[in-house]
Amino acid sequence: MSRKVIVAVAPVKHPGSEMPPGCRNPESAEDIAKEVVACAKAGAAMVHLHVRDEHGVQTADMDVFARTLDLIRAESDIIIQGSTGGLSTLSLEERCVSLNDPRIEVASLNMGSCNFGDDVYINTLPDIRYWAKRMQETRTVPELEVFDLSMIATCGRIADEGLISRPMHFNICLGFESAIQATPANLYAMQAVVPIGSTWGVIHDGMKDFRMLGAALGMGASVVRVGLEDSFYYTPESTAKTNAELVTRLRILVKAMGLEPMTAKEARKKLNIGRV
Repeated sequence: MSRKVIVAVAPVKHPGSEMPPGCRNPESAEDIAKEVVACAKAGAAMVHLHVRDEHGVQTADMDVFARTLDLIRAESDIIIQGSTGGLSTLSLEERCVSLNDPRIEVASLNMGSCNFGDDVYINTLPDIRYWAKRMQETRTVPELEVFDLSMIATCGRIADEGLISRPMHFNICLGFESAIQATPANLYAMQAVVPIGSTWGVIHDGMKDFRMLGAALGMGASVVRVGLEDSFYYTPESTAKTNAELVTRLRILVKAMGLEPMTAKEARKKLNIGRV
Protein backbone atom coordinates (compact mmCIF):
# COMPACT_ATOMS: atom_id res chain seq x y z
CA MET A 1 0.00 0.00 0.00
CA SER A 2 1.06 3.59 -0.64
CA ARG A 3 2.44 5.58 2.29
CA LYS A 4 -0.09 8.11 3.49
CA VAL A 5 0.65 11.69 4.55
CA ILE A 6 -1.27 14.55 6.12
CA VAL A 7 -1.97 17.60 3.97
CA ALA A 8 -2.39 20.67 6.18
CA VAL A 9 -3.45 24.22 5.34
CA ALA A 10 -2.87 27.61 6.99
CA PRO A 11 -5.47 29.74 5.21
CA VAL A 12 -5.08 33.29 6.57
CA LYS A 13 -2.26 35.62 5.53
CA HIS A 14 -0.95 38.10 8.07
CA PRO A 15 -2.79 41.46 7.77
CA GLY A 16 -1.10 44.04 5.56
CA SER A 17 0.64 41.46 3.39
CA GLU A 18 0.69 42.10 -0.33
CA MET A 19 -1.66 39.84 -2.28
CA PRO A 20 -1.50 38.92 -5.99
CA PRO A 21 -4.27 39.97 -8.38
CA GLY A 22 -7.41 37.91 -7.96
CA CYS A 23 -6.40 36.54 -4.55
CA ARG A 24 -8.21 37.75 -1.44
CA ASN A 25 -7.19 37.04 2.14
CA PRO A 26 -10.11 35.47 4.06
CA GLU A 27 -10.78 37.47 7.23
CA SER A 28 -14.39 37.11 8.39
CA ALA A 29 -15.59 33.95 10.13
CA GLU A 30 -17.73 33.15 7.11
CA ASP A 31 -14.91 33.61 4.59
CA ILE A 32 -12.39 31.59 6.61
CA ALA A 33 -14.84 28.75 7.19
CA LYS A 34 -15.76 28.66 3.50
CA GLU A 35 -12.07 28.40 2.57
CA VAL A 36 -11.41 25.68 5.16
CA VAL A 37 -14.36 23.57 4.03
CA ALA A 38 -13.22 23.89 0.40
CA CYS A 39 -9.69 22.84 1.44
CA ALA A 40 -11.05 19.80 3.28
CA LYS A 41 -12.93 18.76 0.15
CA ALA A 42 -9.71 19.25 -1.85
CA GLY A 43 -7.76 16.90 0.41
CA ALA A 44 -6.62 18.78 3.54
CA ALA A 45 -6.92 16.81 6.79
CA MET A 46 -5.82 19.59 9.19
CA VAL A 47 -6.18 23.37 9.36
CA HIS A 48 -3.93 25.77 11.32
CA LEU A 49 -5.87 28.74 12.72
CA HIS A 50 -4.94 31.70 14.90
CA VAL A 51 -7.55 33.54 16.92
CA ARG A 52 -8.28 36.52 14.65
CA ASP A 53 -10.90 39.25 14.59
CA GLU A 54 -13.09 40.20 11.64
CA HIS A 55 -10.17 42.16 10.12
CA GLY A 56 -7.77 39.21 10.30
CA VAL A 57 -5.80 40.70 13.21
CA GLN A 58 -4.65 38.35 15.94
CA THR A 59 -6.71 38.82 19.11
CA ALA A 60 -7.53 37.12 22.41
CA ASP A 61 -11.27 37.59 21.80
CA MET A 62 -12.75 34.13 21.25
CA ASP A 63 -16.13 35.22 19.85
CA VAL A 64 -15.22 35.42 16.15
CA PHE A 65 -12.91 32.41 16.47
CA ALA A 66 -15.68 30.30 18.02
CA ARG A 67 -18.05 31.41 15.27
CA THR A 68 -15.48 30.31 12.69
CA LEU A 69 -15.24 26.87 14.31
CA ASP A 70 -19.03 26.59 14.44
CA LEU A 71 -19.23 27.14 10.69
CA ILE A 72 -16.38 24.73 9.94
CA ARG A 73 -17.79 21.97 12.13
CA ALA A 74 -21.21 22.30 10.50
CA GLU A 75 -19.70 20.99 7.25
CA SER A 76 -16.37 19.28 7.93
CA ASP A 77 -14.54 16.98 10.35
CA ILE A 78 -11.14 18.49 9.44
CA ILE A 79 -8.66 18.54 12.36
CA ILE A 80 -8.52 22.03 13.86
CA GLN A 81 -5.09 23.14 15.05
CA GLY A 82 -4.84 26.18 17.31
CA SER A 83 -1.75 28.27 17.95
CA THR A 84 0.38 29.42 20.86
CA GLY A 85 2.44 31.40 18.38
CA GLY A 86 1.71 34.81 16.97
CA LEU A 87 2.73 38.11 18.46
CA SER A 88 5.33 38.15 21.22
CA THR A 89 3.60 41.26 22.61
CA LEU A 90 0.60 39.19 23.73
CA SER A 91 0.50 37.68 27.22
CA LEU A 92 1.13 33.97 27.77
CA GLU A 93 -2.59 33.28 28.21
CA GLU A 94 -3.53 35.44 25.22
CA ARG A 95 -1.14 33.46 23.02
CA CYS A 96 -2.79 30.16 23.98
CA VAL A 97 -6.40 31.34 24.27
CA SER A 98 -7.42 28.98 21.45
CA LEU A 99 -6.90 26.08 23.89
CA ASN A 100 -10.00 27.28 25.74
CA ASP A 101 -12.16 25.88 22.93
CA PRO A 102 -12.54 22.08 23.28
CA ARG A 103 -12.70 21.69 19.48
CA ILE A 104 -8.99 22.46 19.26
CA GLU A 105 -7.33 19.05 18.87
CA VAL A 106 -3.73 20.04 18.03
CA ALA A 107 -1.80 23.21 18.88
CA SER A 108 1.50 24.62 17.70
CA LEU A 109 4.13 24.90 20.44
CA ASN A 110 7.17 27.01 19.51
CA MET A 111 10.25 25.44 21.07
CA GLY A 112 12.55 28.44 21.35
CA SER A 113 13.36 32.02 20.35
CA CYS A 114 14.79 33.02 17.00
CA ASN A 115 15.34 36.01 14.76
CA PHE A 116 12.36 37.03 12.63
CA GLY A 117 13.31 39.80 10.21
CA ASP A 118 14.73 42.63 12.31
CA ASP A 119 13.04 41.38 15.47
CA VAL A 120 13.34 38.46 17.88
CA TYR A 121 10.48 35.99 18.19
CA ILE A 122 10.52 35.33 21.94
CA ASN A 123 9.65 31.90 23.36
CA THR A 124 11.49 31.36 26.64
CA LEU A 125 11.75 27.98 28.35
CA PRO A 126 9.41 29.02 31.21
CA ASP A 127 6.89 30.19 28.58
CA ILE A 128 7.18 26.88 26.73
CA ARG A 129 6.56 24.98 29.97
CA TYR A 130 3.45 27.13 30.62
CA TRP A 131 1.95 26.37 27.19
CA ALA A 132 2.89 22.68 27.37
CA LYS A 133 1.12 22.38 30.73
CA ARG A 134 -1.97 24.08 29.31
CA MET A 135 -1.96 21.54 26.48
CA GLN A 136 -1.78 18.72 29.03
CA GLU A 137 -4.73 20.21 30.90
CA THR A 138 -6.81 20.51 27.73
CA ARG A 139 -5.66 17.16 26.28
CA THR A 140 -4.40 18.92 23.17
CA VAL A 141 -1.70 17.31 21.01
CA PRO A 142 1.37 19.60 20.72
CA GLU A 143 2.92 20.17 17.31
CA LEU A 144 6.50 21.10 18.18
CA GLU A 145 7.64 24.03 16.02
CA VAL A 146 11.43 23.85 15.60
CA PHE A 147 13.49 26.56 13.87
CA ASP A 148 16.94 25.11 14.49
CA LEU A 149 18.67 21.98 15.79
CA SER A 150 18.89 23.16 19.39
CA MET A 151 15.10 23.30 19.62
CA ILE A 152 14.85 19.59 18.87
CA ALA A 153 17.04 18.94 21.92
CA THR A 154 14.77 21.25 23.95
CA CYS A 155 11.81 19.06 22.99
CA GLY A 156 13.59 16.08 24.53
CA ARG A 157 14.24 18.07 27.70
CA ILE A 158 10.58 19.08 28.04
CA ALA A 159 9.53 15.48 27.41
CA ASP A 160 11.92 14.28 30.14
CA GLU A 161 10.21 16.76 32.49
CA GLY A 162 6.89 15.06 31.72
CA LEU A 163 5.31 18.07 30.03
CA ILE A 164 4.94 16.51 26.58
CA SER A 165 4.50 12.86 25.65
CA ARG A 166 6.57 10.58 23.46
CA PRO A 167 6.40 9.84 20.60
CA MET A 168 6.51 13.52 19.66
CA HIS A 169 5.36 15.32 16.51
CA PHE A 170 7.77 17.91 15.10
CA ASN A 171 7.18 20.66 12.55
CA ILE A 172 10.38 21.85 10.85
CA CYS A 173 10.00 25.56 10.08
CA LEU A 174 12.06 26.83 7.15
CA GLY A 175 12.38 30.07 5.23
CA PHE A 176 11.40 32.63 7.84
CA GLU A 177 13.37 35.84 7.33
CA SER A 178 16.60 35.84 9.41
CA ALA A 179 15.91 32.29 10.64
CA ILE A 180 17.08 29.01 9.07
CA GLN A 181 17.08 29.02 5.28
CA ALA A 182 14.93 26.65 3.25
CA THR A 183 17.55 24.37 1.68
CA PRO A 184 17.62 20.59 1.24
CA ALA A 185 20.80 20.43 3.35
CA ASN A 186 19.15 22.25 6.27
CA LEU A 187 16.03 20.11 5.99
CA TYR A 188 18.11 16.93 5.94
CA ALA A 189 20.11 18.02 9.00
CA MET A 190 16.95 18.84 10.95
CA GLN A 191 14.99 15.69 10.15
CA ALA A 192 18.07 13.51 10.74
CA VAL A 193 18.00 14.27 14.48
CA VAL A 194 14.26 13.81 14.99
CA PRO A 195 14.00 11.00 17.58
CA ILE A 196 13.21 7.54 16.24
CA GLY A 197 9.50 6.83 16.53
CA SER A 198 8.48 10.48 16.31
CA THR A 199 6.75 12.01 13.30
CA TRP A 200 7.64 15.25 11.55
CA GLY A 201 6.32 17.70 9.02
CA VAL A 202 7.52 20.85 7.30
CA ILE A 203 6.40 24.36 6.47
CA HIS A 204 8.23 26.64 4.06
CA ASP A 205 7.47 30.27 4.74
CA GLY A 206 7.57 32.50 1.67
CA MET A 207 8.07 29.59 -0.72
CA LYS A 208 8.08 30.26 -4.46
CA ASP A 209 7.42 26.62 -5.43
CA PHE A 210 6.80 23.19 -3.91
CA ARG A 211 10.34 21.82 -4.22
CA MET A 212 11.04 21.78 -0.48
CA LEU A 213 7.70 20.10 0.19
CA GLY A 214 8.62 17.46 -2.38
CA ALA A 215 12.03 17.00 -0.74
CA ALA A 216 10.35 16.59 2.65
CA LEU A 217 7.99 13.97 1.27
CA GLY A 218 10.96 12.11 -0.18
CA MET A 219 12.71 12.20 3.20
CA GLY A 220 9.70 10.72 4.98
CA ALA A 221 7.64 13.68 6.22
CA SER A 222 4.26 12.84 7.70
CA VAL A 223 2.82 16.34 7.21
CA VAL A 224 3.21 18.95 4.48
CA ARG A 225 1.50 22.34 4.61
CA VAL A 226 0.37 25.02 2.19
CA GLY A 227 -1.88 28.07 2.54
CA LEU A 228 -1.85 31.83 2.24
CA GLU A 229 -0.17 32.18 5.65
CA ASP A 230 2.92 30.54 4.13
CA SER A 231 2.77 31.61 0.47
CA PHE A 232 0.43 31.99 -2.48
CA TYR A 233 3.03 30.68 -4.99
CA TYR A 234 3.10 27.15 -6.39
CA THR A 235 5.66 27.92 -9.13
CA PRO A 236 7.90 31.01 -9.42
CA GLU A 237 5.58 32.37 -12.11
CA SER A 238 2.24 31.12 -10.78
CA THR A 239 0.11 32.16 -7.81
CA ALA A 240 -3.09 30.62 -6.52
CA LYS A 241 -6.32 32.54 -6.11
CA THR A 242 -7.58 30.40 -3.22
CA ASN A 243 -6.27 28.13 -0.50
CA ALA A 244 -8.17 25.23 -2.03
CA GLU A 245 -6.17 25.66 -5.24
CA LEU A 246 -2.93 25.31 -3.27
CA VAL A 247 -4.25 22.19 -1.52
CA THR A 248 -5.32 20.69 -4.83
CA ARG A 249 -1.89 21.25 -6.37
CA LEU A 250 -0.17 19.79 -3.30
CA ARG A 251 -2.44 16.75 -3.47
CA ILE A 252 -1.39 16.28 -7.11
CA LEU A 253 2.27 16.38 -6.02
CA VAL A 254 1.63 13.88 -3.22
CA LYS A 255 -0.03 11.43 -5.57
CA ALA A 256 2.62 11.96 -8.28
CA MET A 257 5.21 10.79 -5.73
CA GLY A 258 3.30 7.56 -5.17
CA LEU A 259 1.79 8.68 -1.85
CA GLU A 260 -1.78 9.23 -0.67
CA PRO A 261 -3.35 12.03 1.40
CA MET A 262 -4.80 10.90 4.72
CA THR A 263 -8.40 11.49 5.69
CA ALA A 264 -9.03 13.46 8.88
CA LYS A 265 -9.89 10.19 10.63
CA GLU A 266 -6.59 8.62 9.57
CA ALA A 267 -4.67 11.76 10.58
CA ARG A 268 -6.19 11.70 14.06
CA LYS A 269 -4.88 8.17 14.53
CA LYS A 270 -1.44 9.12 13.18
CA LEU A 271 -1.12 12.08 15.58
CA ASN A 272 -2.55 10.18 18.58
CA ILE A 273 -5.42 12.65 18.89
CA GLY A 274 -7.77 11.54 21.64
CA ARG A 275 -5.05 9.46 23.29
CA VAL A 276 -2.97 12.25 24.86
